[in-house]
Amino acid sequence: MFSAHSSRQSADRLDQMAFLTLSGVSYAYTTNGQARVGSDLPNLAFAADVSAPTSNRHFRWDAVEGLTTADTSSIAAADTPSWKMLVELKALAEESFVKPIRMDGGVSVYNVFMTPTALSVLKQDTDCLANIRNSAPRSNDNVLFKGSDSYYVDGLAIHSYRHVYNTRRATTKWGSGHDVDGCRILLCGAQALGFADIGMPEWTEKGFDYDNRQGIAYGKILGFKKPKFASLESGTTEDFGVICVDVAQ
Repeated sequence: MFSAHSSRQSADRLDQMAFLTLSGVSYAYTTNGQARVGSDLPNLAFAADVSAPTSNRHFRWDAVEGLTTADTSSIAAADTPSWKMLVELKALAEESFVKPIRMDGGVSVYNVFMTPTALSVLKQDTDCLANIRNSAPRSNDNVLFKGSDSYYVDGLAIHSYRHVYNTRRATTKWGSGHDVDGCRILLCGAQALGFADIGMPEWTEKGFDYDNRQGIAYGKILGFKKPKFASLESGTTEDFGVICVDVAQ
């Protein structure tokens, strides 16, 4: 059970916990890398279930070598997201048995999440911009005209969201000199995250100062956990539906 002062704050907390769970980052940190102070999130029962990305589901992007072994200390400022990264990432997901999401008409899609900053860098990649431009309708519905936070191209639904894990407020950043701001991009297929939602929420109101001030407490029993599976390919236990890629941003 956890409490919050409003349903909006509760929804934001849920988003934070979901993305931290997918990223394998402790609830002791915010999604921008800052240590939490006075928060109840690290004390939740399911906080102990947060696990680091498994070995064959965690990579870093190298602008020269491509997708390679995860190591945040090896990330350079030039290792920013690109169209080449997306192409390699999709191929890796397909070859690693990450099940895509089935959309209307039988279309298979992977969701890719990154920070708004990372997406702003990606949109400056000429190959990516050309593919987005050519895949969109020639009308006022074109995402380049509307300024959308989501782009659909080559079986990838690319989304920007502020709660994707990054190091913007982290005390120690990435790179050999600990001076590179990073982002943990997530490719999510089907069943990437498990969510338990038990019972109805509790809403309690209480008056203070002779009812001149009103307090509201919202409580809900729930939990998050990443599904895992025993891979016949590698002989190891792997995250089922998510691949993490660390990049500079």
